[in-house]
Amino acid sequence: MIDNDGVPIARADRVRVSRETPGYGVLDDGDDGYLGPATLVVGDAAFEVEVELRGVFQPIDGHYHWYGRITANEALEQALGGRKHVGELRTPEGSARGEICDPDPWGRYRIVGTSTPPFSLPARPAGLEP
Repeated sequence: MIDNDGVPIARADRVRVSRETPGYGVLDDGDDGYLGPATLVVGDAAFEVEVELRGVFQPIDGHYHWYGRITANEALEQALGGRKHVGELRTPEGSARGEICDPDPWGRYRIVGTSTPPFSLPARPAGLEP
């Protein structure tokens, strides 16, 4: 990738991650992400779910923004009833609080958060020298 001045922009190496391979990977569009199992805690209830998460640092506001979809889950749908809630998403790589909102027509809730995501990030993008 090249910026407006023709200078190469370093990015993490692209790694193909499929739904059959849970864990960290850089998704096809180059964003950091996580695909796999997670536990979503809303109030006193915990739900075992599958998630597809992505994230990106936004230099305009100086924060890391992560977001994604939670695979349709009947127990989660009954508990949330299509309304917004705040919850904690836990993956094998970390946990973070986020806002659960906007179920799509297939019953997949959207989850969004700012700052540290519930998945690991590379310490340094490939191609950057110390």
